[in-house]
Amino acid sequence: MSYLIDAILTGLGNIGRTFLEMLVADPDRLPRRYGFHLRIVGVADSSGVAFDPGGLDLPAIIDVKRRKLGVAALPSFRPDLDVITLAETAAYDLLLEATPTNLRDGQPGLDLVRTALRRGKPAVLASKGPLVLAFAELAALSDWADDLSPRSSRPALRFSGAVGGALPTINFGRRDLAGAQIERAELVVNGTTQVILEQMAAGADFAAALAEAQRQGIVEPDPSLDVDGWDAANKLVIFANAVLNQPATLADVTVRGIRDVTAAELATAWQAGGRISLVARAERQPDGRYALSVAPTVLGPEHPLARLAHGEMGFVIYSDSAGRSTISSLEDGPLGTCQAMLRDLIEIVRR
Repeated sequence: MSYLIDAILTGLGNIGRTFLEMLVADPDRLPRRYGFHLRIVGVADSSGVAFDPGGLDLPAIIDVKRRKLGVAALPSFRPDLDVITLAETAAYDLLLEATPTNLRDGQPGLDLVRTALRRGKPAVLASKGPLVLAFAELAALSDWADDLSPRSSRPALRFSGAVGGALPTINFGRRDLAGAQIERAELVVNGTTQVILEQMAAGADFAAALAEAQRQGIVEPDPSLDVDGWDAANKLVIFANAVLNQPATLADVTVRGIRDVTAAELATAWQAGGRISLVARAERQPDGRYALSVAPTVLGPEHPLARLAHGEMGFVIYSDSAGRSTISSLEDGPLGTCQAMLRDLIEIVRR
């Protein structure tokens, strides 16, 4: 017999809508395998809030979003609620946060997560802005303040989908390399630039390559976040805070995007058996701190990440006791990020 978990989902772009599609495609998976049923009682997009304490009609929400409409078109639309009031007053067990990345002030995601955690509600984030701008604050409100102890009385905060989709970047670095000293980490965690550089290496111009990435549904609403390196920098900041235990902000990262990469440079790298990728890099310095950078990087044929192809993402971490560890992932659009949100949710519920 399964029990019920009520959740609100904020943000219904590619990630939020795909998450709902995943639930609808196999509604019995969670109760069958994990003993609980996930009921979505509230959703929010730029048009407003839909709420039903008895559970929303997910196929209807998906249909509205596929028709490029907002939740204001739903019978369950609540014009008396805004998204922050929803998080402050609704009865729910868990927040799923997937609003677009906002690097100016992190809103509305930052206030949503603050609100949930202060109410004692766990939060699962795909959104990067709150973590980039206020990691220390959110960590102090959550079980990160107790080093993720399962005995923590604070609500859980999880965000593995914010750093490379389905790649277990945070989980592997934090859990599987526990006790090891990380010397260097190289992360290829922006799928958009992987696709663009591959398309350009095959002869496409920049505009056509970007259009292909957009067709795949992996581009940020503001494409400059991807192509100018800021999405990768966001993920590196989160990695530094969460895995390397180094307080970091975007001001600590040297960032260069892919706009200046030429067709000749790409051809030379590919002809040599390697490739060019946008690499987020953390390298331990003699004083124990990590130098953080993002830049298009030539990866020779001997480099583990040179084997990535066709939109794959991956990372390689060098540590004193585990040596070299490499993981890669090939994902179908935003589905990998949704899978990461689901695994975070399952971990929280099973605790």
